[in-house]
Amino acid sequence: MRSLELIDTWPVPTAAAAVVLPDGRRFSHGPGGQPFRLASVTKPLAAYAALIAVEEGAIDLDEPAGPPGSTVRHLLAHASGLAFDEHRVMAPPGTRRLYSNAGFEVLGDHIAKAADMPFAEYLRQAVLVPLGMTATDLPGSPAKDGVSTLDDLTAFAAELLAPRLLAPETLAEATTVAFPGLSGVLPGFGHQKPNDWGLGFSIRAHKSPHWTGATSSPRTFGHFGQSGTFLWVDPDAAAACVVLTDRAFGPWAQTWPPFTDAVLAELRA
Repeated sequence: MRSLELIDTWPVPTAAAAVVLPDGRRFSHGPGGQPFRLASVTKPLAAYAALIAVEEGAIDLDEPAGPPGSTVRHLLAHASGLAFDEHRVMAPPGTRRLYSNAGFEVLGDHIAKAADMPFAEYLRQAVLVPLGMTATDLPGSPAKDGVSTLDDLTAFAAELLAPRLLAPETLAEATTVAFPGLSGVLPGFGHQKPNDWGLGFSIRAHKSPHWTGATSSPRTFGHFGQSGTFLWVDPDAAAACVVLTDRAFGPWAQTWPPFTDAVLAELRA
């Protein structure tokens, strides 16, 4: 796909991009095997492991986890009330969309205790090995410390388009708004009313500004990372896209929405 070549014009040392279609076709541009820090694109991987733990019966979405009154569902949906990077309660659960790395760290500890193994090992066994993601690692926080390659994340994107590790209805629930109507700050893009999230996945809805394209459907879901990375799935376009770079998120990321619009235009042509 020629639209992927737009990453060559970005002010970044290295970039890699791929588009995945439900029929198995994959288009890529840039180094497929180079490791990149994922930053918060780690969260969808962690959330997928959590959803598998739910299906396996190790945990339940509505069991207590985190601060009093919070559940696994609250932690996944950034609705637990925990602060961004501190294990400090800022609001009652279910009342505000407080984007929280701390919440995902609490979630990882909760799953580790239930599964009787470190969360990174659970992620490896539940998600990485079955998808052949041999170059992906989680050396630290389940909120932000993942390291992966374009080839590996493309495999994960294909899973999000056509799940085989999860029941389709489980992924559908995870990509539907949890605790509708909550407002909050979308990091890097300001206050959003509402700030819609599923279970570990940001939902595009009608947020503005946003890191996806102007032509992205409201059902688009995914995540972006402060290390200059993103992954989106647009169910209406029946496509997923992965972009990895080695330059931290900043004003240069204004190139992302027109890139996505170019990808979608090429797919629709």
